Amino acid sequence: MAGRESGVRAEPEPVFVQLGEEGRRDLLRTETLLVLALSLGASGVSALISFIGSLTKPGGLKDQAATLNGSYAPGRPWLDLAWQLFGIASALVPVLLVAHLLTREGAPGLRVLGFDLTRPLQDLGRGVLVAAGIGSAGLAFYLGSRAAGFNLTVVPEALPDVWWKLPVLILSAIQNSVVEEVIVLAYLLRRLDQLGWSPMASLAASAVLRGSYHLYQGIGGFIGNMVMGVVFVLAYRRWGRVGPLVVAHALLDIVAFGGYALLAGKVGWLPTP
Repeated sequence: MAGRESGVRAEPEPVFVQLGEEGRRDLLRTETLLVLALSLGASGVSALISFIGSLTKPGGLKDQAATLNGSYAPGRPWLDLAWQLFGIASALVPVLLVAHLLTREGAPGLRVLGFDLTRPLQDLGRGVLVAAGIGSAGLAFYLGSRAAGFNLTVVPEALPDVWWKLPVLILSAIQNSVVEEVIVLAYLLRRLDQLGWSPMASLAASAVLRGSYHLYQGIGGFIGNMVMGVVFVLAYRRWGRVGPLVVAHALLDIVAFGGYALLAGKVGWLPTP
């Protein structure tokens, strides 16, 4: 045809939009809200609905149970294992999204948050110290809150006694720690700093968000995890690395899940449904 070169395809020219400071802030604000909506922000809303359901249910909170790791396919261990692994893997997708967004920003991915293997012994040592300090205080606070009627009976695990029980509990603990600390601690603080929030406002936002998605456990779960959030924010600000807090959180959950599996029904001080 006339006016058209044979074999030549016109490619559209790329369009680059230069954002001003306000446009960049709007973009970061929207990005942060979307990441939270796809992860622990949505969990916070879910936990609130669950808590309202528990409050309006006949009987006290301590007479109800909140199960953290339950079976997806009772009586079908291989199908159950498949669901467990799928749940763990899919929960980590928002962390991959954060890594992608940080890379697009020009940062070296999660390394900018201190989530890498450059200081393994230091991260491990600090994580063990934090876990030891928080673990004992947290257990005492939970037992007191439940006795006072402010908390549900937390059941860390209710998996069948099969060969993959302990490995899945460990993987679940690691997944919880990575998702929570990377997103609610390191990523959120980075974005709030970039948006011009004050350190105290950022601390409050991170701590309240952490407490919110534990509200399904009761008032005690909300307050206890909010206090833990304050400690973690202060530690992260001091060290500039999220690695130690991931280690600490993973150790806390591994001890909670494994300890319950070993001790439930065998000691009188550990509440069971």
